[in-house]
Amino acid sequence: MRVRDSVVVVTGASSGIGRATALACASAGAAVVLAARRADALAEVARECEAAGGQALAVPTDVTDADAVQALARRAVERFGRIDAWVNCAAVTAFAPFLEIPLEEFRRIIDVDVMGYVHGARAALPYLRDQGKGVLINVSSVVAVVPQPYTHAYSMAKAAVRVLSASLRQELRLDGAKGVKVCTVMPPTIDTPFFDHTANYTGRKAKAMPPVYSAERVARTIVDLIRVPRREVMVGPMARNLLMQSKFAPGLAERMMGSQVDKMHLYRTKPAPATSGNLFEPAPGTGSVSGGWHGRRQTALRRVASTAALLTGGMVAARRWGR
Repeated sequence: MRVRDSVVVVTGASSGIGRATALACASAGAAVVLAARRADALAEVARECEAAGGQALAVPTDVTDADAVQALARRAVERFGRIDAWVNCAAVTAFAPFLEIPLEEFRRIIDVDVMGYVHGARAALPYLRDQGKGVLINVSSVVAVVPQPYTHAYSMAKAAVRVLSASLRQELRLDGAKGVKVCTVMPPTIDTPFFDHTANYTGRKAKAMPPVYSAERVARTIVDLIRVPRREVMVGPMARNLLMQSKFAPGLAERMMGSQVDKMHLYRTKPAPATSGNLFEPAPGTGSVSGGWHGRRQTALRRVASTAALLTGGMVAARRWGR
């Protein structure tokens, strides 16, 4: 499908991957419909998209509200006549020991990161099916394959998103809706404001765990999927390596992920107060694509290379011994 002159709805468009995706689609000549909770941030993104050469419509939306997401789809069709692609990208998270995160906040993460995608799919698919074509893109994560400690609800949610996509593909195929495609994108750590907005009950400040990829890289992947849909796409070599390691040495991959998160996802010397982050109220300001994480860790690539070598060696050993 051509991106130019297509109509693309993006949830979570106020910052990070969602914002980068909206800008990439607009730069390619698409009309973008922007959804997030922050009206001021969406207005800024809409201006940037129009400056990039696309048309833009900002629709403040909380994806946990099914009626609001249905209204988002209607606004898109009323303004632009159709929906060609829908990108589910809104997400929140929390870092916390399992027994210390408030249950209300655990449920909120599931509500945003799973039910928000369910609401988006239920809003988009009737239009795509009626047209006989279109693309639904769900942004999952590498933690859907190799989960992390301290982010239980987020890891669970991203695994659920991957399963949702697979189930929808099967159902659409059985129903003969061959022109409607469902894609899953699984990025590793991305340079966004996500880690500054997280809920946190670990007592340690969260940070982006290297290697850190740009949000624009994920956005380019999403634009490519609009053009040529694929079932699942891992973003970057680290995500692909983790997928392979999880297949051949799952126990080792699990142990190494736990160790890396403890050492490199949470500062040891920077305490952080308990906070619910942006779970219930959006972060202030007009948002941004980047979180400023590139360049903060000059030794990151060397440390990751060492870790990859350990994992690869362990994978070979596991295969040799049939484990």
